[in-house]
Amino acid sequence: MAAIIPLSTLAVVAKETGPNTISREQVERKIVVSCNVAGRDVTSVVRDIQKLTDPILAVPGYRVEYGGQFESAAEVGRRLLLVSLGVTLAIMLLLYLVFGSARDVAIISLNLPFALIDGVLGVWLSGGVLNVASMIGFITVFGISTRNGIMLLTHIHHLQREEGVSDFAEAVRRGAMERLAPILMTALAAAFALIPLALGGGKPGSEIQAPMATVILCGLLTSLPLDLLILPALYRRFGKSLAPGCSERASKT
Repeated sequence: MAAIIPLSTLAVVAKETGPNTISREQVERKIVVSCNVAGRDVTSVVRDIQKLTDPILAVPGYRVEYGGQFESAAEVGRRLLLVSLGVTLAIMLLLYLVFGSARDVAIISLNLPFALIDGVLGVWLSGGVLNVASMIGFITVFGISTRNGIMLLTHIHHLQREEGVSDFAEAVRRGAMERLAPILMTALAAAFALIPLALGGGKPGSEIQAPMATVILCGLLTSLPLDLLILPALYRRFGKSLAPGCSERASKT
């Protein structure tokens, strides 16, 4: 004999919201939650999301992955960091092959951390976010500082080897004075060209140009006095005089 029983005794019937489709990837259920970020950088937004969701989603069998622009930016940042380290080591090796002195390479390399001072200020002015554009700006500042150091030390060596300036202090002083105009002209030309880009921050299409230009422009403000004042003083204190007609490598033998 058949019996009639209410459905509530077999299941809980309720109206709830849920996904209209169930996606799978690698035999796992997947739910995609997307959003658009405006007024902030993607990295800081993802970090805030992680602080809120990680304690809630710390359940066995569930995991969260962050993709899109955040994943692309993180991957580019890692690659750029590795490339920067490799390029820096290659530059140090080439400088050693040119000057033949680890002392000269170390003195030129002192410009690199000093150039970070106003570069960090540039990051703060551009929104306080160290993104790919800002990292490219730092690399550019490092290149300009290294070039200025090479110009200065090469001319000091030229004065000692070719022009017979035997007084080391006088060679450093003349080298700094005679390289004042070339260093100023090259640095100021780059700075004047970057001012419109730096002032265009916040406008459509300037998301990459403005942060990079701001970092380079601020970095030049530090590298110029370093290259023209501090670097000659450091080289006079820790550098080594060359005999007329002899290179640094030959003077060691």
